[in-house]
Amino acid sequence: MSATVDEPRAPEATAPGDEPTVEPPRRRRLTARRIAFVVLAVLVVLVAAAGWLAFRGYQAGTALLSAKDVVVDLRSVVGDGDTQQIEARLPEIQADLAAARRATSDPVWRVAEHVPWVGAQLEAVRVVSVSLDDVVRDALPAVGRIDDVLHAQEARGTDGRIDLAPLVEAAPDIAAAAASAHTAQAAVAALDTDALVPQLAGPVTQLQDGMAQVTGALDAGAQVAALLPPMLGVDGPRTYLLVSLNSSELRSAGGIVGAFAVLKADDGTIDLTEQRTTLDLPGIETSILPLSDEELRFDTDRLGRWVQNAVMTPDFPRSAELLTARWERDIGTHVDGVIATDPVAVSYLLGATGAVTEPSGQQIDAGNVLQVLLRDAYLTFGDDAVAGDAFYTGVATTIFRAVGSGQGDSRAVVDALARSGAEGRLRMWSAHPEEQKRLVATSVGAAFLTGPFPDATGVFLNDGTAGKLGYYLSTAVTVEDMRCDGPDPTATVRLDLDYRPPADVATFPKYVTGWSGTSLPVGWLATNITVYAPVGAPLEALGRNDGAVSGGTGEFAGRNVQVVTSWLEPGARETYRVEVPVRDGRVDVWTTPTLTSPGLITASCPSGE
Repeated sequence: MSATVDEPRAPEATAPGDEPTVEPPRRRRLTARRIAFVVLAVLVVLVAAAGWLAFRGYQAGTALLSAKDVVVDLRSVVGDGDTQQIEARLPEIQADLAAARRATSDPVWRVAEHVPWVGAQLEAVRVVSVSLDDVVRDALPAVGRIDDVLHAQEARGTDGRIDLAPLVEAAPDIAAAAASAHTAQAAVAALDTDALVPQLAGPVTQLQDGMAQVTGALDAGAQVAALLPPMLGVDGPRTYLLVSLNSSELRSAGGIVGAFAVLKADDGTIDLTEQRTTLDLPGIETSILPLSDEELRFDTDRLGRWVQNAVMTPDFPRSAELLTARWERDIGTHVDGVIATDPVAVSYLLGATGAVTEPSGQQIDAGNVLQVLLRDAYLTFGDDAVAGDAFYTGVATTIFRAVGSGQGDSRAVVDALARSGAEGRLRMWSAHPEEQKRLVATSVGAAFLTGPFPDATGVFLNDGTAGKLGYYLSTAVTVEDMRCDGPDPTATVRLDLDYRPPADVATFPKYVTGWSGTSLPVGWLATNITVYAPVGAPLEALGRNDGAVSGGTGEFAGRNVQVVTSWLEPGARETYRVEVPVRDGRVDVWTTPTLTSPGLITASCPSGE
């Protein structure tokens, strides 16, 4: 068997252009080297960038840690005006924050902010660095100007004149600082803490809260700097109607109108020139000004017929309009504004001025003023309304003259006024439109219905006994059960009433126990509770203790409203609850300032919810 050998075959013919392209070995080696070089270059750049970012991050972190207490310090110095300690540290703090700002403004840093996850961390550090730097650069000098103004007032003489020149000069700097703080606050508030690592989320949350407080304080300072000089007569004399509210008979603003005084201001000099009781302005047959259908439904025509009831509405500008119209018609004096205070605010002022002696010779101080005015006077004068009102007017006049004369510590007086304003116990209205435009946006303006507060809930109290038993009523308004998750977050607003008069309350003068004209037993307390929902929000039925309670309902200024009446026998207590919406992570409640509770309550959701 012979072997078969295959013959070699000739290559097949190929068409032109179909020849296989075989890369020469040398070219393949060059291409691989180029790719490797590019990859290596990219790696080198990334490593260098990472190293540079780490270096810049170390710089920024070190600087921020060095300045980490600045917001806490700012909150305290803005509050108490003592800038000396933080001013001593100012060069060091400014240097640290400038270093952090430079580090985080690096071009490599800004590019890296676009990297997923890592970028959010880098952006947060940059925003914090820039914002803190802006606040420290602008806010601290402004706080120092406020401090200078307060020091200037400490040198005033016994005439009590306030030197307005430093405040006028400081106003532009304070306003600029407030604007800068707002910009910084907005930038920090926009950071999403949910996207940050815990080590960064916590400090950012603290900074968000702190910046809000600093901004609020600077806003208040800017408002004071803009409003106080003209209101105290720097451009010419001013006349104000000073209204003393009596918390022993509650009204929405804090208490029934108890006494009047005329306050004259001229280039910083303040003087009380005239005193009146409500007996000088008796009830009239028709309202002093036309009332809306809403006012007639919820407040009745009492709002405009009796000056005592002009503060039944929770909107102080409306109360001021009614009081001004009545005063100018009956007394004949034009006023540039209305200022109202309650007895607790007076006690704060007495804490600053020290004790005073009222016209009959009794010494009154912060510790006894509430008892003297709201209990002892009524037991002493009984049903003699003339003598009782005269005593109340004399005490109020004595206290305000002590303040006007410069008695006591100026800083403490400022603190007392600021605390009263924050608690809704000091209210102001100006007949000058530009000033009123500023006031209406503040808690001092107390424009619940007409101001820029659509998200606020209102819980207001009006006495229904027509007596003076409010001294024995304890009230508390709180926010509980915050439910911040979901598309429609809600919370519960709670009102507690606790009535504890003496065992012999039924033997008190009729002026004290009341003239309600109803079958209410002597010694019992009736309180009308009016709840206003935020604008456009529904209002659930009120709960009372473990059940529900019904009352009048309606709408006022775009708000759903419900009114119920509480009847308390001596020693009784009640709890009312209502569900309200949580808007922008918080619940703001405007309420009647009483002897035991302030007029403004705020609750916020935990950060990130």
